[in-house]
Amino acid sequence: MNLLLRLLLLGMALLAGGCASLSAQQRDRAQGIAVSARPTALDCDRPDRCALRSPLRALGAQAIADSAAAGAPRHYATILDEGELSLVARLNLIHSASRSIDLQTYIFDTDDSARMIIDALLDAARRGVRVRVLIDQLSAISDVQMLAALSGAHANFELRIYNPAFGKAKLNYFDYAGSVLCCFRRFNQRMHNKLLVVDGVVGVVGGRNYQDDYYDWDREYNFRDRDVVVAGPEAREMAANFQAFWDAPRSVPAERLNDVGRTLLRNGVPAMPAARFRRPERVARAAAEAADPAFVTEAFVDTALPVRSVAYVADLPRKHRGDPLPNATEPRLDTLIAGAQSEVLLQTPYLVLSEPAQQLFKDLRARPQPPRVVVSTNSLAATDNPIVYAMAYKYKRRNLRVLGFDIYEYKPFPLDAPVAPDNLLSAALDDTQVPPPPHRLIGASAAGSNVRGSGSGRRAGADGSEVEREVLRTETRPSFLGSKAANRPLPVTRRGARMGLHAKSLVVDRRIGVVGTHNFDPRSENYNTEGAVIIDDPVFAEQLAQSILRDISPDNAWAVAPREKAPVLSGLNYSLGKASEALPILDVWPWRYATNYAFQPGPECPLPLSRHDPDFRRCYAPVGDFPEVDVGPKWLLVRMLTAFGAGLVPIL
Repeated sequence: MNLLLRLLLLGMALLAGGCASLSAQQRDRAQGIAVSARPTALDCDRPDRCALRSPLRALGAQAIADSAAAGAPRHYATILDEGELSLVARLNLIHSASRSIDLQTYIFDTDDSARMIIDALLDAARRGVRVRVLIDQLSAISDVQMLAALSGAHANFELRIYNPAFGKAKLNYFDYAGSVLCCFRRFNQRMHNKLLVVDGVVGVVGGRNYQDDYYDWDREYNFRDRDVVVAGPEAREMAANFQAFWDAPRSVPAERLNDVGRTLLRNGVPAMPAARFRRPERVARAAAEAADPAFVTEAFVDTALPVRSVAYVADLPRKHRGDPLPNATEPRLDTLIAGAQSEVLLQTPYLVLSEPAQQLFKDLRARPQPPRVVVSTNSLAATDNPIVYAMAYKYKRRNLRVLGFDIYEYKPFPLDAPVAPDNLLSAALDDTQVPPPPHRLIGASAAGSNVRGSGSGRRAGADGSEVEREVLRTETRPSFLGSKAANRPLPVTRRGARMGLHAKSLVVDRRIGVVGTHNFDPRSENYNTEGAVIIDDPVFAEQLAQSILRDISPDNAWAVAPREKAPVLSGLNYSLGKASEALPILDVWPWRYATNYAFQPGPECPLPLSRHDPDFRRCYAPVGDFPEVDVGPKWLLVRMLTAFGAGLVPIL
């Protein structure tokens, strides 16, 4: 882009922004309209605010009471592996609130799952519960009418938007173009924390946002994600961290934004748009499960673990000012990894390491007896962000040979994913198909887990599957020259709703388990604010480890390993590949160091093997660098991005 075009775009962006901006007086008026319109009447006059009697909420009260009796913190933790169950847990906790609900997230959509949460939050506010919602601007609710309606919904309901570029909720082409030229760093400073705290006694932390594809409800693409419910005193630390974000200058009431404020000034507070559920029978099932004490007990309370030590670590808004952070996420996680003695299990959807992270793992590798490092990440067929995958692909040799990682790439159609059969088998069907069965726990629960079971992941057909909907997913950020999704999952060779890994978890020495939002990449370290729960407890750590090991099993993942050496010139090929990888921009050497392998079970290969085992190649067959990707020449897109995209690593 030449200088003249840059200046023209900047002028147009600033002109558009200037025309759209409200004056301080107009913003005050808009806020006054919203505040004065908020009803104050309550639907409940009981002291408990007519809260749903929830065994899960009661677990938080029990942990607080146990802590007081013992004179030391006592906690319970429940891993939420299955998507729909994670939604049910959230709904149950919101309905059980009697004092306060604090919700912080990166994405908030208006689809079925998100609308269920919105309605539950509004119901809680009308019962008398203080409800506060904080959403990052980049993927906030894009319906300005709905934002305006929410701004005046009730006196107990408040909505703020974090870091609203150009003072608005919904960005357009000129806003993105202007952000490149005038305020690139600030525009990229996002609030990636995901947190739900109820009454200061129960908190939910993990990777999930509020969108159907995080709860196994999307018909094209769903995330394999993970949350943890923590019941006990550490929920107060979560609430305190939320308060810091709520009070930050970058957290702006929705009614003070230019586009929302203009709507209020023009028409007053609009009525809340009617809910139009795409799958009402599925919504009814989740609602029934959330209201059923027996179901909640079996799914979340019976599977809860009494855990020894819990710490919520999270960045603060001042990270975006460059101030030192005493309880920042990255340093605490780095310290845990540096202290590993025997094993590190790392699960991240985007294996792009910063220079400090590379040095951390090099130091581990240099020990006389280095710990084993196992990494669960996405394949190109599974990822929602092919550009970021290209950077992981570029450095596979380094990750395997220099850092010593054992890498497993998630399949787009895993055969043993933690998905309810109802959703797995109906995900690819049209909305007119027969509804799934009513709510129930299906099959035997996995040991110590709340997973309902796993059905077959096989899909029929071979005409390919491509994601068509323009959905802004968490790490699939829009282009800076357009307001739609720049990245989307690539077409694959089979039909049906596929999955992509989104969980961010860590297990050290089967003793410490971590669940949170940190992607262990430069963006998480330098641009985003992040949060995580660290639980020092061997039983919890083992349960989390088994969840990750399930994701890297042959049914669900391909193993990454070096190719067999060519009979001639293998040393020259390795040296040229290494030299090409080191180039800052171009990396055009076509013969890569490593590829993907699939396990071939049989009488001589009854169990999966490590890539270091001498029998590995007897039991594993190479399946290519990009199995199941259908983009013509399979290597073309990733090879182009690998050649020209290395400079984008810090912001990907």
